Amino acid sequence: MVQIEEVSEEVDFERIGSHSHIRGLGIDENGEASKTGDGLVGQQKARESTGHVVNLAKKGKLAGRAVLFSGPPGTGKTALAVGMANELGQDIPFVQLTGSEIFSADKDKNEVLKEKFRRALGVKIQEEREVYEGKVVDIDIEQGQGMNPMAQGGAMEASVTLETQDDSRNLRLGRRVAQQLQQENITRGDVIRIDSESGQVQRLGKAKEDWEDTADASVADLVPTPTGHVQQEKEFTHTLTLHHMDKVNAQRSGGGLAAMLGAGDSGIDEDIRNAVNEQVKEMIEKGKGELMPGVLFIDEVHMLDIEALSFLNRAMEREFSPIIVMASNRGETKIRGTDIESPHGLPLDLLDRLLIIETEPYREEEIREIVEIRAENEDIEFEDEALDALAEIGDESSLRYASHLIAPANDIAEQQGEEVITKEHVEKAREHFIDVNQSSKHLEEYQDRMLS
Repeated sequence: MVQIEEVSEEVDFERIGSHSHIRGLGIDENGEASKTGDGLVGQQKARESTGHVVNLAKKGKLAGRAVLFSGPPGTGKTALAVGMANELGQDIPFVQLTGSEIFSADKDKNEVLKEKFRRALGVKIQEEREVYEGKVVDIDIEQGQGMNPMAQGGAMEASVTLETQDDSRNLRLGRRVAQQLQQENITRGDVIRIDSESGQVQRLGKAKEDWEDTADASVADLVPTPTGHVQQEKEFTHTLTLHHMDKVNAQRSGGGLAAMLGAGDSGIDEDIRNAVNEQVKEMIEKGKGELMPGVLFIDEVHMLDIEALSFLNRAMEREFSPIIVMASNRGETKIRGTDIESPHGLPLDLLDRLLIIETEPYREEEIREIVEIRAENEDIEFEDEALDALAEIGDESSLRYASHLIAPANDIAEQQGEEVITKEHVEKAREHFIDVNQSSKHLEEYQDRMLS
């Protein structure tokens, strides 16, 4: 019987749906931005400036500094941050935080910031692991009854015969692996890999040799039967965030019990974080790991108070720190928690550490291109007149308002049984959903009546 101990780990995805079409910054090898590129439109100067920041980050010359995007609402500050993360690489973590998010009822604000920092720091790990890999030629999952007499049919054990082109092994597997085999619907003919340490079961596909004489086009995941021994050492490369490593170490050291006793929702404390830091340092020194600073994007940074801003200021100097990118649409405003006014509501000592990039309002023709890209991303078809109308609306009101009208206009068209959105559909959507200027004027008419 193969002894397998499983360590489960939750994988978090933090991505922004409205910017999923952005693939990079749209700049060439000379650092020059095209009018439209990688899902971004306009803002050439800001995109080129962001490209220089990417180069500095890749060279490791951004330590102790951060970036601030400064501009009016709806001028692409978040889009630039997403483009920066994509330029740095697919494995680079991107974590978004809104300034007001840190004020949580059940977490200390500095604890929220620490967690976000750790989520934005990746470690690319190279390691050799013992695995069992081969084609399933026989499988028998034994069903049992747990402690709950109502819970029938749970997998208790499994017998699996794995076969390569050169070897064959009969394995007796425990409950946890048996349950994974059941959940993955592993059957004869599947090529699988079992990690002997963690017990993780990975289905690689169907054995190609078993389907060579069939014309069944529905079988798309065909892979060759492995060669060599069923049991073998393999080198794997994968990326984890420091927060993931914190969670795993907390579970191993009884963090689950600590969480129940009130030591935070995950049982992660500074001792665990420091232990993980030492573990990462050791990996790097031995050439088994590589630190990959990700992007921590803090929108509405003026919403942070003086205590949180002081934490950020100190955190930039730490050995393990992500690329901190902030955004603000405020000019001179009070630093929250004080009576001091400062640019963007930030302390002067923090402002001195920032590379500031300005963004400009979009022109009407740029708004049209952005709306068209978003419509294509949502698989919505517009007539040219309808796109022109949305561009004009965006120029009069805001890009965000014009973008918000896409979905209602499409819904109106679908109700009328039409597949293409016309100018009339856009105008109808605008009647239903007014912009902020219209809303303000509407309330001004009733202001005296409401205050009397």
